[in-house]
Amino acid sequence: MRVLLDSHILIWALDDPSKLSVTAIRTLQDPANEMVISAGTMWELSIKIALGKLTLSLPFREFLNKAIAALGLVVLPITLDHADRQSGLPFHHRDPFDRLLAAQSLVEGITIISADAIFDQYGVKRTWS
Repeated sequence: MRVLLDSHILIWALDDPSKLSVTAIRTLQDPANEMVISAGTMWELSIKIALGKLTLSLPFREFLNKAIAALGLVVLPITLDHADRQSGLPFHHRDPFDRLLAAQSLVEGITIISADAIFDQYGVKRTWS
């Protein structure tokens, strides 16, 4: 199964695994799963760090390199199909990065791993508990 990580899952997986649900841990540890991170998530984290709204356990680039290696992440680029799908989504959520993840999940047919139930309103497959 392909699994798209929400930003908080990425951070918790490296910096505070105790915040992850049992289902999330099992999903992350299952070698049969392909773990995917959106290019948009990397952009989101870099913006929040630049604004002083987020601090990671390592400098941004080191953190991402460690996460990619430790979790075996594949980077999902943002495509025209993703942007087009996002433009037609209802505004259940105003966060542009979460809307992008919802669009990517729908276009790619992949499951999102997130504690944020707002994704359910978009009809995406979400795993958490």
